[in-house]
Amino acid sequence: MNSDSGNQANSPATPVLEGRGVHKSYKTKRETLHILADASLKVLSGEVLGIVGASGVGKSTLLHVLGGLDRPDSGCILFRGVDIYAKNNNFLEKFRNRRVGFVFQFFNLLPDFTALENAMFPAIIRDESRKIAQEKAEQLLYQVGLKERMQHKPGELSGGESQRVALARALINQPDLLLADEPTGNLDTHASDSLIELIRKLNEEFKQTFVLVTHSQRIARKMDRVMQLSDGKITTIDKNVII
Repeated sequence: MNSDSGNQANSPATPVLEGRGVHKSYKTKRETLHILADASLKVLSGEVLGIVGASGVGKSTLLHVLGGLDRPDSGCILFRGVDIYAKNNNFLEKFRNRRVGFVFQFFNLLPDFTALENAMFPAIIRDESRKIAQEKAEQLLYQVGLKERMQHKPGELSGGESQRVALARALINQPDLLLADEPTGNLDTHASDSLIELIRKLNEEFKQTFVLVTHSQRIARKMDRVMQLSDGKITTIDKNVII
């Protein structure tokens, strides 16, 4: 996998993404729920960053805001110094398709399409030719250990295999960073460890930047750096003393 994103040209300490004073709330019939309150963080180029927090604290909301899926009430998200929410919707659409890859807990694979076809879709949306999209998808599925499963549909794959397809799909447009929302949440211990080993391998080989949300203390300890979301704020914590 060759990247045109410029990751390798950056110092490991260069922020690829930064959130500054981010606030996000949702109104219900009874109250206003304040999910993010003056939340700030930096994602460094080439790192695997873990974000932990209790269930319902807003970890998924944070990833959606970071990835251009959900506009914050205030504050800014800077991608290589550019405030993404100060741009128009066309910019945000291209940002999501070309600069960010998403992996979700429940895979979100299309059930009537093969693993190969699922992995190809973001490249097709980007207007790649079908031939090039297929070549890229085949290479990625080979790299994630699914060489013999490319023509299988999601219903014929295990949970671990489905998440690997989702990972290949997220990587096909060679994004600057990959945002993973509880990617091991529906996997057993063996499949979880296998997926994290794969993420670490991709990070080491291609300097791919990952932000991984998890409730698992065991998984968090495998990250380069760990931050905690609590009461709407983000703090850096020592991964070796997570309790």
